Amino acid sequence: MSRILVTGGAGFIGSHLCERLLNEGNEVICLDNYFTGNKQNILHLIGNPLFEIVRHDVTHPYFVEVDHIYNLACPASPVHYQFNSIKTIKTSVMGAINMLGLAKRIRAKILQASTSEVYGDPLLHPQPENYWGNVNPIGIRSCYDEGKRCAESLFMNYHYQNNVRIKVIRIFNTYGPRMHPNDGRVVSNFIVQALTGEPITIFGDGTQTRSFQYVDDLLEGMIRTMETGDSFIGPVNIGNPNEFSMLELAREVLDLTGSRSKIVHKSLPADDPAQRRPDISLAKEALDWEPFVELREGLTKTIEYFDKLLKNTQLK
Repeated sequence: MSRILVTGGAGFIGSHLCERLLNEGNEVICLDNYFTGNKQNILHLIGNPLFEIVRHDVTHPYFVEVDHIYNLACPASPVHYQFNSIKTIKTSVMGAINMLGLAKRIRAKILQASTSEVYGDPLLHPQPENYWGNVNPIGIRSCYDEGKRCAESLFMNYHYQNNVRIKVIRIFNTYGPRMHPNDGRVVSNFIVQALTGEPITIFGDGTQTRSFQYVDDLLEGMIRTMETGDSFIGPVNIGNPNEFSMLELAREVLDLTGSRSKIVHKSLPADDPAQRRPDISLAKEALDWEPFVELREGLTKTIEYFDKLLKNTQLK
């Protein structure tokens, strides 16, 4: 048994991670300020004697004794991280400083949930970890992109200067149950629109591509990274290399839901990447990891979740 702190533990990914870690017999502390996290995501875990919930903002120091820290705290969708851009930067940067300081004091191993957004609108495709990216440092997405890039730098420097035991993963587009229905991400957008009969909104001509990773595959990659020896610190891409255009995704959702929603096109937001796909060679080599859940299987599970959610909240 390990004692593990998960920041952002009531969020989409964090709640699944808490559940997985508890199922493996660990003691888990879920830290969240509920800006984008939702207590409903972890309600089913509250009766577990190994589970503890703490309402706290990572921009303020937190003191606890744990073995491992998963630092997931930060709004991750454009709708949420652009709502308060300064808060987003503070969460990434000050949150990293506070969690790294904690890890240094208690000699805990700490994993940073970074993002494929550090690559920006990439000029190299697919993106390997040694690609430095093409990021607009003053664009509307920079609060998230540059916040995460700075957090990576902080992790590396705490490791080099203070021998903090770090891990850095770069998470590519991830979807699954417990996504927020109004977070503005393409998978949740398309599913909610299809289930409610609203038009499927595609920004641009729909030829831009993304790779979509089911949450269970991500969890496996995260835990395998944490369990590697101290010599492996990353960064390492955790994502699905299968690439789909927005139009392909929309048609898949329409087919699986049986919806008659029409596809409509709107202007492309500023700095929206034209393509995004991970090179996962390092993950295969260092972690013996690759994703297994196919898009259609993952979408089916996600649609079932949203269909139930919409019925329960009378949004449908």
